[in-house]
Amino acid sequence: MSDSSLRGRSLRGRSLQGSRAFLGLVKRDLVLAFRTPGQTLNPVAFYLMVASLFPLGIAPEKELLSQLAGGIVWIGALLAVLLSLDSLFRSDQEDGSLDQLLLSPHPLPLLVLAKMSAHWLTTGVALIVMAPLLALMLHLPTQAFPALMLSLLLGTPLMSLAGGIGAALTVRVQRGGILLTLLSLPLYIPVLIFGTGAVQSAVEGMPYSGHLLWIAALLMLGLCLAPLAIAASLRIVAD
Repeated sequence: MSDSSLRGRSLRGRSLQGSRAFLGLVKRDLVLAFRTPGQTLNPVAFYLMVASLFPLGIAPEKELLSQLAGGIVWIGALLAVLLSLDSLFRSDQEDGSLDQLLLSPHPLPLLVLAKMSAHWLTTGVALIVMAPLLALMLHLPTQAFPALMLSLLLGTPLMSLAGGIGAALTVRVQRGGILLTLLSLPLYIPVLIFGTGAVQSAVEGMPYSGHLLWIAALLMLGLCLAPLAIAASLRIVAD
């Protein structure tokens, strides 16, 4: 057998093992999330409360709420994701799983991407599912629903990836919630601007595809760079 054939088999074998490690870690985090539903339900409940309190704090007028609905839903999603990030690596830190991840023979950015995927599946998807209910409560015009759903579909995984950097840097800081918020909020500003911009453009009957393309481009950038940044942050904190 030639050397090139052996190298090809070795690469395919490593790729297969990496895929199994990725799926195994996603499955493990999903199982843990279902065993402790409070960690998943608390951000969703917070999301509903934030969006429900806004009409009481400003004015319950239909015309005003329909103009503000997109921003309210997006701010509620941002705060809910922030609330869920504190436990992203902390439970792994407490039970020693984080050290196992750092010592794993598989690429750490791949394992980090698996954890961020599980976080989005347990938090971001729930926020997207609840968004139409909040939009109805806030009298968002129906023509803006597709823009809201598509912007959240692209924006919530980006928020998980960006917030993961702050969560990794503060994983060994006692009561690091405020520091995590200060680190993550600046990274959320672009996605918040383009997300609310897409919804507002749809409300006014204008094209919103440009805003969605910007969020998609930022998501691709986040998928390429955030796992590397999170992995580097975890190694720095571990040292």
